[in-house]
Amino acid sequence: MTSEAHTALLPLNQTAIAASVIRPGGLWRSVDVVPEAGSTNTDLIARSKEGAPEGTVLVTEHQTAGKGRLGRGFTTPARVALTFSVLVRPSVPSDRLGWVSPMMGLAAVAAVREVAGVKAALKWPNDVLVPGEERDGKLAGILAEADFSDADQLGIVVGMGLNVAQTREQLPVENATSLRAEGASGISRDELLTTVLAEFEERYAAWTASAGDAEVSGLAAEYRDVCLTLGRPVRVHLPGDRLLEGTATGVDTQARLLVGERVLSAGDVVHVRPGR
Repeated sequence: MTSEAHTALLPLNQTAIAASVIRPGGLWRSVDVVPEAGSTNTDLIARSKEGAPEGTVLVTEHQTAGKGRLGRGFTTPARVALTFSVLVRPSVPSDRLGWVSPMMGLAAVAAVREVAGVKAALKWPNDVLVPGEERDGKLAGILAEADFSDADQLGIVVGMGLNVAQTREQLPVENATSLRAEGASGISRDELLTTVLAEFEERYAAWTASAGDAEVSGLAAEYRDVCLTLGRPVRVHLPGDRLLEGTATGVDTQARLLVGERVLSAGDVVHVRPGR
C-alpha cells in the first residue's frame, strides 16, 4: 500500500454536505462532488457561462490541473486535500469586488481554527498560512476568476485548495504545510468544507448588505487583524518582472496593499524576515 493510500481520507459525503449548507433564503443552492477534475475553477466558470446560479459549489476529490496566481499550475493527490470552487454574483460597485477573494481567505482561517485548532492567518491577498518561527507554512491557496459573459450579471468563481492530510513528503514545495503536518490528524473534510461555506456565507451576506463596503460590514477590520503581511518588510514581485521592496503599511477600502507610497492590486508577496 502506498503512502498516499495511507494518508487519504474518507470520500466526501455530498448529501450530508448539501443538507448542512443549503437552506431556504441562504446563499448556497447546490453542492456537486466529482471524483476528478482538471480545475474546479475552470469547470465552474464554464457552468457560470451556461447560467449556473449564485451559490453553486463544485468540489473534487482529485484535482489534476489546478490553477494558482500568476499562471502557476499544481496537482493534488486524491482525497488528501479540500479542493473546491464557489460561484457568486454580487451586485456591488465594481471597485469593491476585490474583497471576494480575501473573504474566502477569512472564511478558511476561521474554519481551520475552529475545526482543526490550527491558528491560521493570511498573507496578502489571500494565502492561508500557519505562522512559524523559521518560516510560515502555506496551508491553502485561493484564486478568484470573473465571468463577464452575461453583461447584466457578473459571475465570480472563487477556488481554494486546502492541504488536509498530506505528509511532509507529499507537499509540493518546501514552504507548504498541511493540517496533518501541523499536528491536526483525523480532520473531517465534510466538517471543514461545511464550516468554510458557513463562514463565507456569513461574511458575504454582511458585505453585500452594505453594498460591498468592507469597512461598514466589518470585513476590512477582520482582515487587517489576521493578515501577517501588514507591518512587515516585504518583497513584491510585480507583473513584468519588476520588484518592489518596502514595508506593508495597510490594506485600503478596495483590498489593495499599501507599500510605502505604492498601492498594489496584484503581486506575489514575500515576507522578509530580519537578517534575510
